[in-house]
Amino acid sequence: MNIDIRTVSADQLRPWMEAVHVAFGEPVDEAQWQLDQTLIEPERVLGAYDGDALVGGGAAFSFRMTVPGGARVRTAGVTGVGVMPTHRRRGILRNLMARQLADVRRNGEPLAALVASEGGIYQRFGYGLGILQGAIEIDRDRAQFRTDTAPVGSVRLVDKEEARRLMPLAYEPVCAATPGFIERDPAWWDERLADIESQRRGAGPQYRAIYERDGEVRGYVRYRIKSEWGTVASNSTLIINELIALDPIADRELWRYCFGVDLIARIAYRWGPPSHPLLLMVAEPRRLQLRVSDAIWLRIVDVPAALAARGYAADGAVVIQVADEFLPEAAGRWRLSVQDGAANVEPTTDSPDLALDTTDLAAAYLGTFSFSELARANRTEERTPGARARADLMFATAVLPWCSTPF
Repeated sequence: MNIDIRTVSADQLRPWMEAVHVAFGEPVDEAQWQLDQTLIEPERVLGAYDGDALVGGGAAFSFRMTVPGGARVRTAGVTGVGVMPTHRRRGILRNLMARQLADVRRNGEPLAALVASEGGIYQRFGYGLGILQGAIEIDRDRAQFRTDTAPVGSVRLVDKEEARRLMPLAYEPVCAATPGFIERDPAWWDERLADIESQRRGAGPQYRAIYERDGEVRGYVRYRIKSEWGTVASNSTLIINELIALDPIADRELWRYCFGVDLIARIAYRWGPPSHPLLLMVAEPRRLQLRVSDAIWLRIVDVPAALAARGYAADGAVVIQVADEFLPEAAGRWRLSVQDGAANVEPTTDSPDLALDTTDLAAAYLGTFSFSELARANRTEERTPGARARADLMFATAVLPWCSTPF
């Protein structure tokens, strides 16, 4: 079968979207399609063509992701990847990924990232487990803090226009300080605050609450309520879409607000931080039912550029050999030298201190996993004694990676 992978023309964007939705077994929602058109970058949309018929495709957003040290690195946000069921298991996805990564590399983006429908799909294309997420669900009658403190500041509900103006005041500082966060431009804020029917998934409209203290915005929460009534009382769920806090007090007060909404049986938050501060706030941490799972899969497309872009917690030097079976041109051996937190990365023929796969480097890059943790999973090879410990100190991050923007 001769399948052609090529950029989709502007008049073929709707057929492309329909083909990808068939791959996911979902119809195209018209309101969502109108919203998607404000985000899609046509020059980054790839189609898989069987003759003139679109049978799959993939696309990418142009993001900037915060990395340790606070720099924001150009990142291809991979999305809309799928192959129709009539054409699966024929190497089309592999060809799509190869073409897309070649485009990303030519575009000068050191990183690519995606949210996977299934975690096992993209590791074969060099994506590593870059960011985790923490999901919680707690019964409201067990949602109690371990200490009783008086409320501080105030929470108020706002409409979409006011949320669009105020929420970035809290998001931007958190984005600047948190590895893995994605910079939001106006179009992405419009997408986050949209309230179309297909996004509700059986729940009600989106509520937007701002937390203020001393006249300043210190955080916000976006949530929906999935209404359900039993024979004697409400069995409804408050579903948090996003909760952003600039400080621990703001975090506590926003959770106090969520815990206090009436006629709610449980509170759920799927896309929260993996190291959830609520574990140390509530009286019964077990009741949170914290579940940690994969969130963002990260791909190192340009190793020296990616290593040079991030900051480091300790000075030192290590020679890293990176294997990359899927993208051999991205493989190599480099000496990473750090002085005063700034990195210098140079190709070298010296013997490697650490040998690892590109998926391993992706897992360690933002600080989600240490090299020692990778070693306990039989990943990475230490060629020089002590190299892992030295690399762990260099790559350590004070703030664990998190991303509150699924895409």
